[in-house]
Formats: sequence, structure tokens, C-alpha cells
Amino acid sequence: MRTRPERIAAAAALVLTLAGGAGAAPLVAVDAGHTVEAPGAISARGRSELEFNLDLARKVAEALRAVGLRATLVNADGRIGSLEARPAAVPEADFFLSIHHDSTHASELQSWEWMGTPQTFTDRWAGHSMFVSTRNPDFATSVLCARAVGARLQRAGFTPTDKNARRRAWVDAEHAVHGFDDLVVLYRARQPAMLFEAGVLKHRDEELLLRDEARQARMAAEIATGLKACLTGGR
Repeated sequence: MRTRPERIAAAAALVLTLAGGAGAAPLVAVDAGHTVEAPGAISARGRSELEFNLDLARKVAEALRAVGLRATLVNADGRIGSLEARPAAVPEADFFLSIHHDSTHASELQSWEWMGTPQTFTDRWAGHSMFVSTRNPDFATSVLCARAVGARLQRAGFTPTDKNARRRAWVDAEHAVHGFDDLVVLYRARQPAMLFEAGVLKHRDEELLLRDEARQARMAAEIATGLKACLTGGR
């Protein structure tokens, strides 16, 4: 049985951990992009980007906890007020990760019919990519973590896309990291931040992969492992 001083010390340690104090694991804010009112792109089979984002964001949060980090979901109900409100909701986080799924310009889309409903698609582009902003207060760590995640994903067999290099300069082409200085969720964040595009949901084959729960879990595990290596120095 613990003595009274030992019980007090244990209680104090628990309070510090729950509050994110000394000795607490890094806290990652996982933001599900878009809202119910503005659900983002529509997939080749008619599913909203918000639905894809929520599915993957939940799995990333689970994976982060599984590797020993702390995680909190932002926009878990799809009803957050504004882009600025997303990072503002988690000032205590050590990293801000915004989850999205990519589309493409309307000029590249073709028409088809799925389950009796007209839809659009393109099978030209597929793969993941990442974005960071030089306006973020910790650009260096943002890039470092994006590189770590990109390396893990490619080592696990996930293929990046160079689609976005047509408009966004590379920060690290090898690991599919682009610069996008004016992304609000990145430059308004008080901590290092990254926006992750998991794949191109207008690509008919990739859409099916992006819907697969086992694949989502594998992708989430690699993202979590990369972030842990970056945020803890491999500890």
C-alpha cells in the first residue's frame, strides 16, 4: 500500500499527464477537412470528401494512440465554424494534421453513370501528397514531419502523386511534400502543421482503395509512426 506522500505524488503526476504537462506524450490534433454544409469534392461514385476525411481522421487518431502519442479530433461532427476555428480549437496541440482527399480540375473530368446516377471521374491521377506553409510558426518541423510521414508511406507501398506539382512547388519531391503558404489551417496553427491528401477520390480504382477500411488502417499506422519519429526523435 502506498504512503500518503506517494499517493499525493502519483495523483500529481496523473494531473500533469491529463493536462499535457511534463512528461506527457506529444498531442496531435487530427482535423477532418470540410463540413456538412460544404462537404468538399464528390467521389467518382457520389460520396462526399467529408465522409472520406472523417473515416481516415478517426483511424489516424486511433493509430496515434496505439504508438503512444495523444490525439484529439477536430471537426468530429463536421460542423466546425470556419477554417480559422480549426487550429484555434487546439492551441495546446504539439502538431496539427489536416486530413483531406484530392480531386482535380473540372476540365479533366469525364462523365459516367454509377448506380443509375450521373457522376464524373478521371483515371489520370492517383496517389497521396502533402502540403506545408512557410507562414507556419514552425515551418522546419512541419517539413521534417511531412518528410517522415512520406518516407513511411512509400516504404509501406503507398504511391504518391505529382499531380499537384503543376500548381504547387515542391518542398521535397522525393517525399511528395509541396509548399502552399496561404492554406489557412496551416498558417493559423500555433504549432507545426501539415495538410495530407490521402488520394484522388475522382479516380475510380483509387476511390475503392480509399474506401477500404483495412487499407485506411494501414495508411493511418504509417502516418502515426512517421509523426511519432518526428515528434519524439525516435524515442
